[in-house]
Amino acid sequence: MNPDQIETAFQRLRDQEPEPTTELTYNTPFELLIAVILSAQATDVSVNQATSKLYPVANTPQGIIDLGVTKLKSHIKSIGLFNTKAENIIKTCGMLIDLHNGQVPQQRESLEALPGVGRKTANVILNTAFGHSTIAVDTHIFRVSNRTGIAPGKNVIEVEKRLIDRVPRKYQRHAHHWLILLGRYTCVARNPKCKQCLLSDICPSAFQLEAVSTAKSHRQKTTNKRSSSRSKSASTATKKISRNQQKRKSPTAE
Repeated sequence: MNPDQIETAFQRLRDQEPEPTTELTYNTPFELLIAVILSAQATDVSVNQATSKLYPVANTPQGIIDLGVTKLKSHIKSIGLFNTKAENIIKTCGMLIDLHNGQVPQQRESLEALPGVGRKTANVILNTAFGHSTIAVDTHIFRVSNRTGIAPGKNVIEVEKRLIDRVPRKYQRHAHHWLILLGRYTCVARNPKCKQCLLSDICPSAFQLEAVSTAKSHRQKTTNKRSSSRSKSASTATKKISRNQQKRKSPTAE
């Protein structure tokens, strides 16, 4: 996309959802931090289900330290990699107490020093909890950025840098959420819903992806018909052989 098209794209996304936010449930920066750590390779729905039971019991660094790793694991065991995540959360809570007076820091370096927190998680916290114009790049945003041509790149760091460079500053505060929602519900990995997309008329991949999807569907139908035809032919041949065998076995009338 050229600069004018990028402006148009984000203007449309803003008009559709002026104040987008995360789908993770939280009330404090600490609750958001724990939810984002848990969300790695897990859905927001599964994380919300786990934290809805965890946070009434423990929703502060000291509270989770007091809960202990074993009980913490029991609250989050429905989430993938829960053993590793529980260990990281306990260590993170200890560091928050020892180094940051129990508060979530607002500096990238301090966030990324916490166990279980990488660049993407730090970007989410800085953006969603503290209002910084950071753009966390996950699989959805990576896919959308490359498909639409808004910020093509070979890896997440490259895409993130190009988003910061190409997205107009007035849209950067919410760019992360607009793109992740677009990728999660419209520009999905398989069979993207181009006809429903706000950007289909300016997206260079829209009609190509639609054509590929249609072609795959046609090929699959053709393959299914051929398989069905072969199955019917085989069934008919089997029946004929069976009838012939029965005739040969039948005694000849005298």
